[in-house]
Amino acid sequence: MFLALNGATTMRADLETDLRVAHFAGFDAIEIWAAKLRAYAKRQTLRELRAALERYGLRAYSINSIEHITFRSPERWSELLAECEQLCAMAREIGCEYLVLVPSPRPEGVSEEAIREESVRVLSELSDVAARYGVNLAFEFLGFPECSVRTLTAGWEIVRRVARPNVGLVLDTFHFYVGGSSLDALAELDPERLFIVHLNDAEDRPKSELRDEHRLLPGLGILPLREIWSRLRALGYDRGVSVELFRPEYWEWDPAELAVRAKAAAERVLERA
Repeated sequence: MFLALNGATTMRADLETDLRVAHFAGFDAIEIWAAKLRAYAKRQTLRELRAALERYGLRAYSINSIEHITFRSPERWSELLAECEQLCAMAREIGCEYLVLVPSPRPEGVSEEAIREESVRVLSELSDVAARYGVNLAFEFLGFPECSVRTLTAGWEIVRRVARPNVGLVLDTFHFYVGGSSLDALAELDPERLFIVHLNDAEDRPKSELRDEHRLLPGLGILPLREIWSRLRALGYDRGVSVELFRPEYWEWDPAELAVRAKAAAERVLERA
């Protein structure tokens, strides 16, 4: 297992700052926020980025993310293919193994089976694009009520149906809780198809009220983090755990202080588990 810093945690910092503070805090890897990567590429080359990653001793874990990948119009489908092609090419150039994909909100009147079929179709086609670059696609279910794929069970069923070695899951502890996923469902996973774990906590509010801005540093909230991690360890999960927070309050902090506190909080939770 290794620890990563997600670029959403330090959203207002640029990519160069993310690299610097991740190294300063002692993280092993970084999840690169896609908008920060594009901004970097306007000023410097990806070869320079790869050199910076090596200089800081950081692994480029994922590019995060392409959103609303399902139920697109034909025009927006072409945009999706182009975006996937672009980010996969960038991932290959910097030695990044994973690209995170997020499903769209649920269209009105669409059945669960239609959601599964659409998700499988889209992931299968994008898998072909990613395979040309040696990139893996990490599909992230979102627990919010308006989302189309809300639970670990639903996400795993989609990935299982896709049945491609370069398509797997992201498990975000916040979305796991908000969407009502079951701890027992963790036992059904193939750990080889769980590509990324996002670690975070949440305020003590009703699930229906929780939004991204209510995330907290691991260990400061109500999520059953130690139980989730204990079960993942028992399952044999040994990839990355990435601290992903979208809390605007934290974006006001010094990025280095935030990175240090995020790593310490993650270590406390994982070690006690």
